[in-house]
Amino acid sequence: MIYVVATTQVKPESRDAYIAGAKACIAETRKEKGCIAYENHISINDPNTFVVVERWETREDLNAHARAPHMKVWRELSTPLKASPTVIEIISDGKVETF
Repeated sequence: MIYVVATTQVKPESRDAYIAGAKACIAETRKEKGCIAYENHISINDPNTFVVVERWETREDLNAHARAPHMKVWRELSTPLKASPTVIEIISDGKVETF
């Protein structure tokens, strides 16, 4: 199993647009092969910090997710809404990769 934790800091004025776009992305992602869980959380300390926690059956499923058409749309929509780049941690087989 592959776990992903993606943390994004959003510009305060872009928060509502980010949430709306994330809902559409999450709905499509949950339909993907190998997606066990895909949940968006808001930090209790900062309402502009979002943490997506994902679980995938295989690394191949995760890689396919990254290439999915809805992810391209999501990246284009969300990039200008962010205060900084998303930090992505991929956890598998006892190791953590950070991007």
